[in-house]
Amino acid sequence: MTELKHTPLYETYKKYGAKTIDFGGWELPVQFTSIKEEHAAVRERAGLFDVSHMGEIEVKGEAAESFLQSLVTNDVGKLKAGGAQYTAMCYENGGTVDDLIIYKKGDHDYLLVVNAANTDKDFEWITSHAPENVTVKNISGEVAQLAVQGPKAEAVLQKLTDTDLSTIGFFKFKEDVSIAGVPTLVSRTGYTGEDGFELYMPWEAAPKVWEAIIEAGSEYGLLPCGLGARDTLRFEAKLPLYGQELTADISPLEAGIGFAVKVDKEADFIGKAALKAQKENGLTRKIVGIEMVDKGIPRAHYPVYSGDRKIGEVTTGAPSPTLGKNLGLALLEKPFTEIGTEVDVEIRGKRKKAVVVKTPFYKRG
Repeated sequence: MTELKHTPLYETYKKYGAKTIDFGGWELPVQFTSIKEEHAAVRERAGLFDVSHMGEIEVKGEAAESFLQSLVTNDVGKLKAGGAQYTAMCYENGGTVDDLIIYKKGDHDYLLVVNAANTDKDFEWITSHAPENVTVKNISGEVAQLAVQGPKAEAVLQKLTDTDLSTIGFFKFKEDVSIAGVPTLVSRTGYTGEDGFELYMPWEAAPKVWEAIIEAGSEYGLLPCGLGARDTLRFEAKLPLYGQELTADISPLEAGIGFAVKVDKEADFIGKAALKAQKENGLTRKIVGIEMVDKGIPRAHYPVYSGDRKIGEVTTGAPSPTLGKNLGLALLEKPFTEIGTEVDVEIRGKRKKAVVVKTPFYKRG
């Protein structure tokens, strides 16, 4: 048995009654109270997540921008210092290596935040393509990450800093913001469909900041949250999860993140030709939302049918805590992706009726 990795908050979890699970080799909390309670806290008030398992990779050097332009699908040239950008790295065939966020700290200084389970693979992929005048460094072991999410996130965090957080716009960030006395990179980003912040700080400082946020958030009803609520929140907002909506076999276009794919940018990036062809020829399949008509929960990998023909499979499915319906995301053949199309999901050997519905299932405001 491989020993599970722990974030700097592992000991702190116990104090809050966390139920932990193995998540990609990390022992992380799936919930503290209940998934429903934590989900509601984020939608209505605020929630605090430990996401220190995420990977952080520095890319520096005079050729850093041109290198990243050749590596990712979005247009890094549009980024200004203090800006963040959602993007993807692809294989030559258009399949996805990973989805990630790029932070531009300066003209030759970028921070890439990648999915935890992909950190080593991504680091290898990036270094194998990097030119000599670009330095790539995996700093995941030095950086802890917390996320404060929900309509009260700014009010909670503002109690712990003199920096006016209202000046940090969506997908913008500030460095060296003092949060509870700890120098922190504060980014207005998140993975819940709500307003909120992601905080990057020295690894060993995370427990101090966590406790300060819990205390500051008590008057607002902030709750510590686990991976369970993180998944239901991102799912309702149709934010893809690598390994489910995005894989080596599913392109960013098929996954519905075409806004982060700029096939018209001048730079030739890995997978550009394949993605351009997908765009020009039209997709043969794509991720859509489905709502169950019959009783049943559409879980990942359940096959989806139209009549006797298998037309795809569920990538994520769950009862939606906000909407009280059994919903799913499914990768289906294009002719069956129109809203209102009736399909069948095979649940434990039985066909159950579902219908293709509009996504995202939930949109703030």
